Amino acid sequence: MAKPQRPAPGTYKLRAMLRHLILGAALAVGPLAAAGDVPLAHVEADYADWLDATSAVATIDSGLMSRIDGRDRGAWDQQRRKLTSTLESELKLINESALGAEDVRALEAMRRGLLSNALSSSEAEPGRCADRIDTRGSGGAGDPTPLQVALYACFEEIGNRIPFDGTTVVRTTALQWLQEFGDGERRRQLFLAFGPLWSAVNGTNTPDSPYRRMIGLSATQSRRSRSSPIDDAAATLGITTAQVEHWLEDILDAWREHVRGPAREPWDYWYESAAAARELTHAIPRNAVLPISERFYRDLGADLQKLGVLHDLDVREGKAPLAYTDQVRIGRRKDGRWRPAIPRVSANYQQGGMFVLNELIHEDGHAVHEAAVRTRPAFYSLGDDLFVEAFADVPAWSSMQPAWQRKYLGTSATVAASLRELYSDVMLDVAWGLFELRMLRDPNADPNAVWTDITARYLNIVPHPELSWWALRVQLVRWPGYMINYGLGAVLTADIRQRTSEAIGPFDTGNARWYGWTSTHLLRFGASLRTADLLRRFLGRPVSTAALLNQLRRLDP
Repeated sequence: MAKPQRPAPGTYKLRAMLRHLILGAALAVGPLAAAGDVPLAHVEADYADWLDATSAVATIDSGLMSRIDGRDRGAWDQQRRKLTSTLESELKLINESALGAEDVRALEAMRRGLLSNALSSSEAEPGRCADRIDTRGSGGAGDPTPLQVALYACFEEIGNRIPFDGTTVVRTTALQWLQEFGDGERRRQLFLAFGPLWSAVNGTNTPDSPYRRMIGLSATQSRRSRSSPIDDAAATLGITTAQVEHWLEDILDAWREHVRGPAREPWDYWYESAAAARELTHAIPRNAVLPISERFYRDLGADLQKLGVLHDLDVREGKAPLAYTDQVRIGRRKDGRWRPAIPRVSANYQQGGMFVLNELIHEDGHAVHEAAVRTRPAFYSLGDDLFVEAFADVPAWSSMQPAWQRKYLGTSATVAASLRELYSDVMLDVAWGLFELRMLRDPNADPNAVWTDITARYLNIVPHPELSWWALRVQLVRWPGYMINYGLGAVLTADIRQRTSEAIGPFDTGNARWYGWTSTHLLRFGASLRTADLLRRFLGRPVSTAALLNQLRRLDP
């Protein structure tokens, strides 16, 4: 995964998603001092060093490596803490009245970045799932973060240890097995093996369950700050928050036409949608997953190895329970020339298959985005969260096209099977986005009832209000509202794919112009441009649902 707008680094799917949790971030650094002005260029150089130190600490904490540039965690953390203190002082001493418009925005971006990557006391040490039932887990002073951190830990402690058939598997493997198992009873047993995770997250679905307490605190925090991930996503697309809900409902209404017939059990949803994956799985062994993604990106003009992308894909004790992309260091100008970023991808893959291959292509989309950014340190970011997630799916959706499958796998599923699998997954994300929108708007609602209504109405899934089966994605508990970036992001993915094809031609089976063209027109700007302005300039019009709805019509008989 990757995240919220990142005025500074932090894992996409990890620290980057903290921006909306910070109240008054732009002003919290404090008032400007009247004397002792510090040159902005000096402060920005310190800020770039701070970003590098922050990235190094996060990388070492991930377990990928123990030393970076010959320095261990202690040395990097010492530098990070020293620079944090220095920047907190320096950012107060900038004479803002002497700055031009771009430098004023750079100053504000650094203030936000410093805050959005600061570790709170609840994050300084790894959380424990057991903390969700501790009275302290209610969140001091209305802060939902302790509960979020505890619930995130549940996905590692329980979600990465799903018991089944006398062994334990990670969550991604269990979800892939739901696509593969031909025996319906075995699928049901595997689905219900998620029960301990659901219970840890939502208890017995009473108002005092960990999730329901957390979502209440999160909604209150959003109201106080007058901002939420839903509002941020709407701003990225240049629409209102009310329109977001209408768009999601319109998309799901269109999909409903393709899932008529007898309702299916939730444990059958993945299987009935994944005929393509089952047909192709023999062509994607575990050791082929990374080489296939590397080959595809090479054909797109983005050689992952030459770009320095690092991959950490094996299951490891204590590893983050989700796929995400971050960086070992940022890209920046140093000693008179550009020093490229070093992106890194983390995931937990026990086996091969289409499920994990598609996820890796998505994560590698974040990595090439990271490598393409060419902007000053103050604006080092990939852009708004929705844009970041939507762009990563631009190449990932190609893998569900039969032409792509024939070239990179040597075989293919039918067009109908491939598209049904792609859009079945997309519609689950749209459903989760609508679920989060409604829960943040009315946190007193019963989450099981909200999810049951959405999935029964739009996905034709048998109601099971007794199960908290919505709790399959870690983003729901650690960064409430983040799923909107996948669900609504599908609208932007379809729009970008259409615009790109119009400009440079098809790219599903590779196109050497793709990376250079997208870097020039979309990826290089970081936060130096408002994402909404960038998208309008790129598309030549406002973002629209038309491209996605047109793609769904390809499923018509």
